[in-house]
Amino acid sequence: MDHNTVNAKNNKSNTELLLRFLKGSKLLFVLSILCSTLMTFVDMLNPQIIRGTIDNAIGGKPSNFPAVVNGLVEDLGGFEYIGQHLWIPAIAIAGLGLIRVAAQFGTTMLNTAGSEVLVKNMRDTLFSHISRLPYAWHMKNSTGDIIQRCTTDVDRMRTFVAEQMTAVFRISILIVMSLYFMFSMNVKMAFIATAPIPVILAYSVIFRKEMHTGFKECDENEGKVSDIVQENLTGVRVVRAFANERFERDRFEKMNNYYCSLWVHMGHVIGKFFSIQDVLCGLQILLVTVFGAVLTVKGEMTAGEYIAFVSYNGMLSFPIRRLGRMLSEMAKAGVSLDRLAYIMDSKEEQDAAGAVKWDMTGDIKFENITFAYEEGHNVLENINIDVPAGTTLGILGGTGSGKSTLMLLLDKLYDIPEGSGRITIGGKDIREIKTHHLRQNIALVLQEPYLFSRSLRDNIGIAGDHLQLEDIERASEAACLTEAIDGFTEGYDTFVGERGVTLSGGQKQRAAIARALTQNAPIMIFDDSLSAVDNQTDAKIRASLEERFGTATIIIISHRITTLSRADKVVVLDKGRIIEQGTPSELKSSGGIYQKIYDIQLGIRGEEVRHD
Repeated sequence: MDHNTVNAKNNKSNTELLLRFLKGSKLLFVLSILCSTLMTFVDMLNPQIIRGTIDNAIGGKPSNFPAVVNGLVEDLGGFEYIGQHLWIPAIAIAGLGLIRVAAQFGTTMLNTAGSEVLVKNMRDTLFSHISRLPYAWHMKNSTGDIIQRCTTDVDRMRTFVAEQMTAVFRISILIVMSLYFMFSMNVKMAFIATAPIPVILAYSVIFRKEMHTGFKECDENEGKVSDIVQENLTGVRVVRAFANERFERDRFEKMNNYYCSLWVHMGHVIGKFFSIQDVLCGLQILLVTVFGAVLTVKGEMTAGEYIAFVSYNGMLSFPIRRLGRMLSEMAKAGVSLDRLAYIMDSKEEQDAAGAVKWDMTGDIKFENITFAYEEGHNVLENINIDVPAGTTLGILGGTGSGKSTLMLLLDKLYDIPEGSGRITIGGKDIREIKTHHLRQNIALVLQEPYLFSRSLRDNIGIAGDHLQLEDIERASEAACLTEAIDGFTEGYDTFVGERGVTLSGGQKQRAAIARALTQNAPIMIFDDSLSAVDNQTDAKIRASLEERFGTATIIIISHRITTLSRADKVVVLDKGRIIEQGTPSELKSSGGIYQKIYDIQLGIRGEEVRHD
C-alpha cells in the first residue's frame, strides 16, 4: 500500500472519529455558523451603503446598483432625498450594527455551548474506551502520555473546532462576497488585489508540513514530561526516603529543557511564517491603496467605490491573514486528532464468538502453557497444573519465575496465544467464557494493592453497589482489618488518600484482601498479598479463609513457607518452569528448593544450608 493510500485511509478514519466526537453538538455548531453567516452579510452591506451615500446621494452620480436596490431607494424618496436626509443611511448602518451584535452574541453563545458539549463527549468517549482496553495495552502505554492525550489534545481539538473550523464558513463567505463586489466595481483593481493571494496560499501550505512535524514532536515530549511528574508525585515517599530529590529534579529539568527547546524552535518557525505572511499581506494592501488612489485620480473609480473597495480589501486580507493562524491550529489539531485516534483505534477487549457464562466451581487446569511478553523470551514454558475444585494451591518461586503471569493469564488480563496451551475451568477453555463473568467469579488480590482516593468503606465495597455495611464489616473481620479500623477516628469513613498513602503496607494489603472477600467468589487468588503482615496475622487470615471459604478454590502465591504450609499442593517455579510440586509435607523433605527455603525460614538446618 503506497503512502498516499495510507494517508487517505488515515484522513477518512480521522474524519469519521471527529464526526463521532461531534455527536450532540453538531446542531449547536450549525446554528453558530448560521449566525456567523448573518454577521458576514451585514459586514458586506455596510460598504455599499457608504458607497451609495457618497457617490449617489451626495455626489449625485447615476446609480449602478441592481434594480431591487434602486427600487428600495425610490420607495425611501430617491438618492436626492437621502442626500438631504443623511440620517437615513445613518439609521440603516445603526440597524445593521444591532443585527450584527445580535448575530455575534448568538455565534459566541452557541459556539461556547457546542464546544463544551464536544469536550464532554470526547472525554466520556475516551474514558469509556480506555476502560475497556486490554491490560496489555495499558502496560505498553505510559499513564502520563495517556493523560496528556485526554487533556491537552482534547483541549486543542475543542479550540480548533470552536474557533477555527466554524470560522472557515465565515471566511469562505467573506472571500467570495468580497471578490464579487470588488470585481463588480472594478475588474482591474480586483486583479491587482487578488494577484498576491496564490503566492500567500502556496507559501502557507509549504509551512504547514513543517509545523505539523514540529507540533507532533512537542506533543510527544509533553507526554514524557507528564510521565516524570506523575511518577514523582505518586512515588514522592520513595524519592524523599532515598534523598533523591536532586536527581529527580535534574532529570525533570533535562527533559523540560529539551521540551522547552522544541517550543522555542516552533516559535522561530511560526514567527518566520507570520512575519513573511504579514509582509505579503501588507504588500497586497499597499498595492490596492496606491493603485486605487491612482485610478480614482484618473477618474476610473469614484470616491465611493474607492472607499468601498478598500473596505472589501480589508475584509479579504483578514481571512488571508487569518489563514496563517488557521493552518497553525490545523497542524496542532491534526497531531492531536492522530493521537486521540491512536487510543480510539486500539481494540477493546472482546469475547470470542459464542462465549458463555460458565459454572466456575469446577477444577482448574493449566495445560501446556507457554507465554512470552516479548517474542523470543518465554516467561512460562510448558506449564501443567491441576487444581481440583475446593482445594488450595500454593505457588513458590523467585522473582521473574512467572508466578504472577500465571494468575494474570487465568484472569484473562493477558490472552494466551493460539497454540500456546490453554486454561480450563470445569473442562471449559477460559477463552470460551465471557470475560466479565470470569472476573466476577475470580477474586484477585494483586501483589501491589491499589487503593483509590476514597473512604475505606468505598474501597472495600468497590465490588458492587449492592454491598451493605454489614458485608463490608464481615469481609474486614475475615481480613483481620477490624481492629485497625476501630482505631481510626472516622472508622470506615476514613479517607485513605491517593494509593492508600495514609495506611501502612500491612493495612493496605488487608484492605485489598477484604475488598476481594466481598465478592464471595468461587476462585480466590492471593498474589504475594500477605507479605506485609506479621506471621500471627497471616495465620489468622488463612484460618479465616478456610473457615469462611472452605468450598472455594484458593491459589496463594507467597515467598513465606508458613503461608503455604496448609496448601493441598505446592508448585515451585524457576525461570518459567515447574521444578517441584507436591504436598508441603512431601516437599519439605525432598531435598529441593522448597526444603532449602523451609530450613532457612524456620531455622531447622540453617547452618547446613549455608555451607551448601
